[in-house]
Amino acid sequence: MAKSEQDSTHVVIVGGGFAGLNAAKVLGKNSSLRITLVDRRNHHLFQPLLYQVATAGLSPAEIASPIRSVLAGYKNTEVFMGEVTGVDLKSRKVVIEGSPPLSYDYLVLACGANHSYFGHEDWENFAPGLKTLEQATEIRRRVLLAFEQAEKESNPEKKKELLTFIVVGAGPTGVELAGAISEISRYSLERDFRNIDPSRTRVILIEAGPRILASFSPELSKRAARDLEKLGVQIWTSSRVTHVGSDGVQLGNEGLRAATVVWAAGVQPSTLGKSLGVPLDRVGRVIVQKDLSIAGHPEVFVLGDQACFESEEKALPGLAPVAIQQGRHAALNIVKTVVGKPRDDFKYLDKGQLATIGRKLAVLQFGKFQMGGFLAWLTWLFVHIFYLIGFKNRVFVFLQWTWSYFTFRRGARLIMDKDWRHKD
Repeated sequence: MAKSEQDSTHVVIVGGGFAGLNAAKVLGKNSSLRITLVDRRNHHLFQPLLYQVATAGLSPAEIASPIRSVLAGYKNTEVFMGEVTGVDLKSRKVVIEGSPPLSYDYLVLACGANHSYFGHEDWENFAPGLKTLEQATEIRRRVLLAFEQAEKESNPEKKKELLTFIVVGAGPTGVELAGAISEISRYSLERDFRNIDPSRTRVILIEAGPRILASFSPELSKRAARDLEKLGVQIWTSSRVTHVGSDGVQLGNEGLRAATVVWAAGVQPSTLGKSLGVPLDRVGRVIVQKDLSIAGHPEVFVLGDQACFESEEKALPGLAPVAIQQGRHAALNIVKTVVGKPRDDFKYLDKGQLATIGRKLAVLQFGKFQMGGFLAWLTWLFVHIFYLIGFKNRVFVFLQWTWSYFTFRRGARLIMDKDWRHKD
């Protein structure tokens, strides 16, 4: 006799990112389970291409898909839009703002991470991070508006400030942003403006560490730095930002004036992990067991950027491949537990890492194999199109990139005011 819905094993997934969505897809194939996915937003976001939205290369809809549409084919899966504010481990309930709590038999926490300003949260107003579509469109607004204002500015010093763009943090996101902004000024926008000299545009990439792309080999890091400098990006390494304001940044006693500052310097996991009352690592990630569950609560799994899982004596990085593999593995462990089979330990299959610098320029590292230049860039294109959600998005992104490659144009150059009210 089939189980009723009330008797079915209930799995609650918090977060519709790479980990949560892949867990839901695996669990959704098992009709004996009932799955509820909760997310504060209604869409899954392909974060590796978020910088393309921020630099007018792609539109938001081309890298995001409604979660309901993605999971529509799984009849045992419900999607709930809401803000999870806490978890009661003892009573096995998820607390949702403005809604009754959700009871669960198994819980998957995959809430991701936010930007860290290292205790200076007031800096966010002057230097937005890049984790959401809202942040990406705001960065796009600021970058494009700076060019518009520079076009009509007669004061040379003010024009110089408007045409100076600072990116703080030289990981993959920072490098990709700096390269894209430099390309915009030199190849895309200079045709459309009459009073802007592209050679006067300054893009400054600031890194506190000794080199950019610290997770890559020193050789690839040097190659990426050379490629960025050819694009006109100025790289400041071993330079720690001590203040961010409306007129730029401060590095110790030295000030850099700029109208636009973008933050890509650090991340911190979702604060939901702190409410669990379980061991955390020094940056606030939940320390998980070999099967991705938390100690003392085998029914609770923590994944992706929110989890600290040690492999070869070091924590796995916050990358999309890590989250995807963990989401699938946790889901399979839940299925095995339900049918009385032993769980498997998680083993990460390292698929390497990629970072694009600009048109025809990228770096690739896979174990000891490393490559840069045009072939690495083609690999970057293929990988990102392959992992996009939905056939339509893959086609649109491919066509957009092909058009941009041959024309040097960017099709999403819209400046949208945050004030929605009509103005006469």
